[in-house]
Amino acid sequence: MTDLNTLEADVLAQVAAASDLQALDAVRVAAVGKTGSISGLLKTLGAMSPEERKTQGAAINALRDKVAEAISAKKAALEAAELDARLASETLDLSLPAPYRRKGSVHPTMQTMDEIVAVFAEMGFAVAEGPDIEDDFHNFTALNFPEKHPAREMHDTFFFNTKESGERMLLRTHTSPVQVRTMVSQQPPIRIIAPGRTYRVDNDATHTPVFHQVEGLVIDRGIHMGHLKWTLETFLARFFETDAVTTQFRPHHFPFTEPSAEMDVQCDRSGGEIKIGQGTSWLEILGCGMVHPNVLRACGIDPDEYQGFAFGMGVDRLGMLKYGMPDLRDMWSSDVRWLSHYGFSAFAAPNPASGLS
Repeated sequence: MTDLNTLEADVLAQVAAASDLQALDAVRVAAVGKTGSISGLLKTLGAMSPEERKTQGAAINALRDKVAEAISAKKAALEAAELDARLASETLDLSLPAPYRRKGSVHPTMQTMDEIVAVFAEMGFAVAEGPDIEDDFHNFTALNFPEKHPAREMHDTFFFNTKESGERMLLRTHTSPVQVRTMVSQQPPIRIIAPGRTYRVDNDATHTPVFHQVEGLVIDRGIHMGHLKWTLETFLARFFETDAVTTQFRPHHFPFTEPSAEMDVQCDRSGGEIKIGQGTSWLEILGCGMVHPNVLRACGIDPDEYQGFAFGMGVDRLGMLKYGMPDLRDMWSSDVRWLSHYGFSAFAAPNPASGLS
């Protein structure tokens, strides 16, 4: 009969001497595997008397449990040692300079549009959107454009090929079609702004073929020019973050408003810069007016019951004025240096309560 004490000492010594997980597993198989030394002792119990089987069985099972516990503890120790070694080999030297990664930024136009939307949202305006590709009715006819108006010609507007039905589709020249769609689909009172991309055949230092607009529309009973004036002056003061905004309204003509006006803001042009709220010069900043009765009728609204005002401003141009960008075309030149200089942090979300920019 194998001496259990000797076998225990021998197996535990082998467990302690195992240098890695593979060696430890070999010890386990040799001791408690199907053909292992301890497993073999358990097979001899059947040939013993009941008294011997009871005594030897308890002793062999105790030995097996002790060896299994020793193997488990050794395995945990070896795994911890392996992890420590791997971590030591993968250690980063934090004193080394980090690789340079160019940070992206929010485009000035998008930042400016978000600022405009934030101010009008605070004033209770909802945001309305519409398609960039429009039909003639929503872009021109419903807005009281005469049939022979120059804006309907190819030299001013990007037209698609005429459909078989004779309908002409085009890239919208303003976001006014959004106002039309809103008036057709909603009943007054209406108070919306329509930000979006627009397209015209134009390209110079202050105009690009693709540009961004925010237009506004208010329709309700008893609306008059005083409401329009207050709305725009309040907006400009919040947008330019100054209380010193002085404005003037000049008579103008737009097919979709009557009366129509262009709004100028007082500014200082000295030193090669334009500073809003200072100086004695005037700068045109947006167009506006009372919604023409024909537009209201085209949208199914009774002009004898409801009145409204509308306005439109160029987002890119307002961004130029606020942040001192000299040439509108630079905005879309894909010059990374320009974008790095004029771009905004993604965390600089406009907030009228704490400052827009």
